[in-house]
Amino acid sequence: MKNVGVIGGGTMGAGIAEVVAKAGVPVRVLERAEAVEAAQERIATSLARGVKAGKLSEEDSAATLARVTVTTDIESFADADLVIEAMPEIEELKVEYFTKLDSIVRPDAILATNTSSIPVIRLANATEHPERVLGMHFFNPVPVMTLVEIVTTLRVDRAVVDTVTEFAREGLGKKTIESKDQAGFIVNALLVPYLTSAMRMYETGFASAEDIDEGMRHGCGHPMGPLRLSDTVGLDVMLSVAESLYAEFNEPHYAPPVILRRMVDAGYLGRKSGRGFYDYSK
Repeated sequence: MKNVGVIGGGTMGAGIAEVVAKAGVPVRVLERAEAVEAAQERIATSLARGVKAGKLSEEDSAATLARVTVTTDIESFADADLVIEAMPEIEELKVEYFTKLDSIVRPDAILATNTSSIPVIRLANATEHPERVLGMHFFNPVPVMTLVEIVTTLRVDRAVVDTVTEFAREGLGKKTIESKDQAGFIVNALLVPYLTSAMRMYETGFASAEDIDEGMRHGCGHPMGPLRLSDTVGLDVMLSVAESLYAEFNEPHYAPPVILRRMVDAGYLGRKSGRGFYDYSK
């Protein structure tokens, strides 16, 4: 991979761009004109944290930042070897951009999606080359979390899967696991029912958020409690994945709790909005 593109410069897109650039690969990030500066700032701030923590030198930080270009021009992705889509979990929006990319990139370029809830085959079918489309699901925060789920569709070419897996492992230094294309993939299919169970416990008044989280941290050895983790993931993302799981399997324990829906309606999205199950405004 000599040239990588990322669609979206939000939390996940900026994180993906950072790890690709750290690996020495030039990366181009597509953003709206009004969000270009914010995307650049996210990457610069993350790199600055790495320098402050002693994990990155000033020179390496500057070199990494120099490999990142944030642009509003999707036509500039024509020479990309790999494009990773990291837009909001809105299927119509993702389909629109996969259709656009399919007419721009080379026939041998690989298209990947970072979706955590939308069936990858629906995005692949928006292109003329579904055999070159797969899921490449990173975890937040991308520079810290070591795992990438490689999601295979029924139509993807095995050589594409092997190429992306090798790039994630050898190029980016990530641990990879391979999942079939069903809602939640491996990690979220197991994790989200646990997190929503904690929300239901809190919703009924059975226990406080603090006690639920402390119970799982100190009783089960989890590094973070379920409600704090939900806030970190983003409650809008949690809702989207829970809805996808329920639509796919129609099992009651996958259904999103009412409190999750109301919090998202209120704009309480967790850490990124300053308010979720906890208050982050200070």
